[in-house]
Amino acid sequence: QGVLNAQRVVMNMIRPGVSWVDCHLAAEMEVLRSLVRVGVIPFTSSSLGSSPDKKKGDNHEVEEDSFLRKLVQEGLGAYFMPHGLGHLIGIDTHDVGGYIPSITPSRITTRGGLRNLRTSRILEENMTLTVEPGCYFIDHLMDELLGIKFNDDHHGNTCPEKGMDASALFQTYINSNALQRFRGFGGVRLEDVIAVTKDGCENYTCCPRTLEEVEHVASGGKWPPTIDHAPELKRIDLLSISCSKSLFSL
Repeated sequence: QGVLNAQRVVMNMIRPGVSWVDCHLAAEMEVLRSLVRVGVIPFTSSSLGSSPDKKKGDNHEVEEDSFLRKLVQEGLGAYFMPHGLGHLIGIDTHDVGGYIPSITPSRITTRGGLRNLRTSRILEENMTLTVEPGCYFIDHLMDELLGIKFNDDHHGNTCPEKGMDASALFQTYINSNALQRFRGFGGVRLEDVIAVTKDGCENYTCCPRTLEEVEHVASGGKWPPTIDHAPELKRIDLLSISCSKSLFSL
């Protein structure tokens, strides 16, 4: 659900003049928000140093957004979404044009996640890209996040030990017990193909996306649906017969 919400936010952002980097960061923020919801990232007003006298729930959403923006700026999102948000599509699946010297913004090389972006361009009308946020629990990144280093003992075995490194900043933000529940799970990524329009985008992917849609199809329900219950995903062909043919012709 958190990854789907990241898709929703990005779909709403996309239009000419918007930075693809900003879209990626917005996706990271929604992924982190989902981790707050399941307790992996504990959040209270005190997380921002707010007064303990402040009424519970007062401006909670504003405070949470501020907290999450801080974590995104510090780079925590890259531990859970280490890949770039998406890529251009054209003659090739991963098309050229993401970085053009002296024309497009330069590649960002100093930060996880962003350095894996296949483009940092400002969106233009008629660009076609994928939107593919994800949330992963990759062992070596989770170990790094928790400050676990691996050293060889005198028998030649690799042994974990607690250590302090660049991720020490984040260890206070993570509930290691809650995180442990997701170790070994792998991850989730949703990939849709969109085209930028003059005032937004059109989504050409018509797969089941919401939990209700997935459960409906998994239980033998018909697809495509007769009503679009998630219009914010902008699936322009969802209710058409062509959607059904494209989905089941693979």
